[in-house]
Amino acid sequence: MLHLVVTYDIVDDYKRTRLAKFLKGYLDHVQKSVFEGDIQEWHLEKLRQGIRERIDLTVDSVRLYTLCVRCQGVTEIIGTGVYVEHEDDDILL
Repeated sequence: MLHLVVTYDIVDDYKRTRLAKFLKGYLDHVQKSVFEGDIQEWHLEKLRQGIRERIDLTVDSVRLYTLCVRCQGVTEIIGTGVYVEHEDDDILL
């Protein structure tokens, strides 16, 4: 499992909305142009390909940051941001 932060700067409103809807299928929307959350490693290439299909590679920019466990624990939010909660791996039946 990877903890991923995705940021973007998309010129076109339609493409920006389309990308945000796509990313919501994988990650939590934490700021206007920032998504964050846990993703299985095998989903990462599918995510990358979906991003490539939804942006203009000549004018748009998308950044993917993988955070290590130590970095996740020291993430600081100032202001109205929301911390992304991690679900425990334990499942109670």
